[in-house]
Amino acid sequence: MPDVAILILNWNGKHFLEQFLPALIRYTPSDLAEIIIADNGSTDESLNWIKATYPQISIIELDKNYGFAGGYNLAIESCKNKYILLLNSDVEVSAGWLEPLVAALKSPEVGAVMPKIISENRRTHFEYAGASGGYLDKFGYPFCRGRIFDELEPDIGQYNKPLEVHWTTGACMLIRREVFIGAGKFDADFFAHMEEIDLCWRIRRSGLSLLVVTNSKVFHVGGGTLPNESPAKLYLNFRNNLFLLFKNLPKGKLFPIIITRLLLDGVAAAKYLLSGKFRYTTAIFRSHISFFASIKKLKLKRAVVLKKNSGIVELYPKSIVLQFYLRRKKKFSDLNYK
Repeated sequence: MPDVAILILNWNGKHFLEQFLPALIRYTPSDLAEIIIADNGSTDESLNWIKATYPQISIIELDKNYGFAGGYNLAIESCKNKYILLLNSDVEVSAGWLEPLVAALKSPEVGAVMPKIISENRRTHFEYAGASGGYLDKFGYPFCRGRIFDELEPDIGQYNKPLEVHWTTGACMLIRREVFIGAGKFDADFFAHMEEIDLCWRIRRSGLSLLVVTNSKVFHVGGGTLPNESPAKLYLNFRNNLFLLFKNLPKGKLFPIIITRLLLDGVAAAKYLLSGKFRYTTAIFRSHISFFASIKKLKLKRAVVLKKNSGIVELYPKSIVLQFYLRRKKKFSDLNYK
C-alpha cells in the first residue's frame, strides 16, 4: 500500500475529472500514492466514466450526498494509508507537486500541510480558497497570504517563504490519517465550507503545527460545487463561521466575540439589502436562525473540544474587517503580520 491516498470527493463532477485527472495521474508517482475517487451519490455519468476510462482507479461509492465534511469522513475511515491528501476535483496539479508536501509532513510536529493555491483561470494570481496559507482574525474571519476577502494578489514570489499558518485549505491538504481521526474528523454538521478551519483549530489546540509548503503549487478553479455568488454558499459560510467560533473560542472570549460577529453579520445583511440583493440578506438571517437552533448541540461539542485539548491557539489579534475596509490594507503584506 502506498503511503499516500489521494482522495477526491466527487459529486456530479465528471467534467472536472475529465479535465484534471490526466495531469494528476501524470504527475503522481505510483509508488508514493494511489488515487481514490469517493463518489458522493452523483447522478451524472461520473462513475461509469471513471470505470470505463481509468479502471485502475479505486472508487468508494457512497449512497447519497453527505456533503464535503460527511463524505470525506466516511471515505477516510475506509482508507488505511498513512497519509491522506484531500484534493478537490477542480484542482490541476503540476510537476513535482506531491513530494515536497510528503517531505514536510514527515516532521512529527506537523499535523497537516498545503501547497500554494493559484487560480486556474488567472494563473498570475492566487486563488481564493487558501492562496499561500490561511489565517483567522480575532472575530473568526478567514483570510490568506495573498487573499483578503475578495481581493486576490498576483503571485510574484512575495509569499514563497514556507511557514506555519492558522489553517490549511480543504481544496488540497495532506494530513496524517491518525491526526485526522484523533482530532475528531470533520464536523459533519458543517456539511460544506469551513469544516477544514474547524478541524485545523482542533489540530493546533493539540500542539501540532500546520504548514504551507510553497515549493508545491496547484491550480484551483473554485466554486466547482456551489458558485461563489450562490446564496446557499453564503448561508453555509455565515452559519459555519458561527459554529466554528462557538465550538473553539476560549472561555471569556466566547460571548463578546459571538455578539460582535452577530452585529457585523447584521451590517453585512443591511448592505446586501440596500444593494437589492435580497436573497443574500435572507441567507444571512437563515444562517442565524440555524445557529441559534443548534446552540444545545454546539454546547456539547464545545465541551468535548475544550476538555480534550487545552492548548492556546493564536489568532490575528486585530479585526481584518477594520484593516481592510477602513484602513485600506488590501494586501497581506500591509498587515505586517508574520
